[in-house]
Amino acid sequence: MDRSLLPPDDIKPVARRFDVLGAPARLRLLSALHATGEQTVGELVEATGIRQSNVSKHLSLMAEEGLLARRRDGVHVYYALDDPTLGALCMLVSRRLREENGQ
Repeated sequence: MDRSLLPPDDIKPVARRFDVLGAPARLRLLSALHATGEQTVGELVEATGIRQSNVSKHLSLMAEEGLLARRRDGVHVYYALDDPTLGALCMLVSRRLREENGQ
C-alpha cells in the first residue's frame, strides 16, 4: 500500500504553493483580503503598511499562482482571494502552532 503524503507529480506544484505562501508580507496581504474581501492595491497598502511597489509585486505573483483573482474597473485593479483552501490552511497551521506553544 502506497502511503505517500503526495503523489509524485504533485510535489513540485505543492512546493511552489508553499513557497509563495512562505513570505510574511504575502500572508499579511492574504489576511487583509480574507478579512475585508476585494481591495485595490492602495487599500491594501493602507491596511498592511507595506510599500506600494512591494504590494503590487506580491499581488501579481499570487495572482499568477492562482491564489488571487484580479478585476479591473477603470484605473483600479481589485484583488480578491481565489483559492477557497487558503483560509482553512492558514487557520489550521496557526492553530497547530498555538497548540505547540501552549496558547
